[in-house]
Amino acid sequence: MLKQEQFQELLTFESGPQPVLSLYLDTDTSKESMETTKLQVRGMLKESGLEQTAGAATIEKYLDHSYDWTKPGIAMFTTADGRFFRDYPTAVSFRNRLRVGQRPYLKPLTHLLDHYAHYGVILADRVGAKFYEFHLGELQAVNGYLGEDSRKIKKGGGSSAVGMRGGVGGGRREDEVMQRNLREAAAAAQQFFANKPIRRLFLGGTAETIAQFRELLPKQLQSTFAGSFAIDMNANENEVRQRSLSLLEAANIERENKLVKELLAAAAASGKNGVTGLDDTLQAVSEKRVKTLVISDGFRAPGYIHRDSGFLVANLAKSPLGEQELTEVADIIEEAVANTMAGGGHVEIISNNDKLENAGRIGAILRY
Repeated sequence: MLKQEQFQELLTFESGPQPVLSLYLDTDTSKESMETTKLQVRGMLKESGLEQTAGAATIEKYLDHSYDWTKPGIAMFTTADGRFFRDYPTAVSFRNRLRVGQRPYLKPLTHLLDHYAHYGVILADRVGAKFYEFHLGELQAVNGYLGEDSRKIKKGGGSSAVGMRGGVGGGRREDEVMQRNLREAAAAAQQFFANKPIRRLFLGGTAETIAQFRELLPKQLQSTFAGSFAIDMNANENEVRQRSLSLLEAANIERENKLVKELLAAAAASGKNGVTGLDDTLQAVSEKRVKTLVISDGFRAPGYIHRDSGFLVANLAKSPLGEQELTEVADIIEEAVANTMAGGGHVEIISNNDKLENAGRIGAILRY
């Protein structure tokens, strides 16, 4: 699983004269067979013009002999000479794509880290709860709480508090046991997630139980609540993961729409706390003013960079530096991503948003 220090290595990697091949694959064999995917890889390598390099051979050898094909996705990075090679299987699939440049192409990994990092799931019922911690779609930890089974009270086996009028007292006792179970499960959840950097929390169970349980959670966990779903407590880990991933994708779409709305409002405001369009955004990146860089998925553009200062430009007519002082790059967007993250800014990759497309496919919310 990809770790932050591994991502940082890719972010700062300089290949020198050797081009870097960045390959992202959907390796879910329920969609395409291994052989079909490997044929697609060969086609992408041939199209890149680097199919005869050691790096291309390293990729094909890895897929043929080392990759176990149990993960839905993988990201691979290699220099053309094959001396640098990194592979990161993931529990979330990618769109198949190959990019060649002087740096690793990281926008899909940025999207993965932003959308699927550190989320939690709690399944709750009248007796107890199960707690799951996921990161990038992979299970990190699981635990649970089991209280008193209130159903025993209905059968007369769990309490002597049965009332004189048709079991009314038994029903009251059953509710009391359920409430205590939920309170203690909420306390156990707080302890389980206390030192885990959960960004989103999903609750599973019946609608009635979820509503009651959510109110008992501490405010910090309530603030991360992102959705709920109906599920049986005996569901296996894979079902929990798949159901929560579906909810996570929906929550991310909603969040992306809000972010684009915020960006466009900031760019339109008189204070100009935001910019849109390639030229103005690259200027803000060059000035290290970007708090959040917002990019349409798949957006690429050629441009120029001044390596010493980090100055970026797409249009030479807007550059205070001469062409001889700049280095031409195939994708100035990838350079903007690297510069923003190196400066402590945040990057958001947005899919299928017409408003961002119409605003130039790129923009930034500014620090000042």
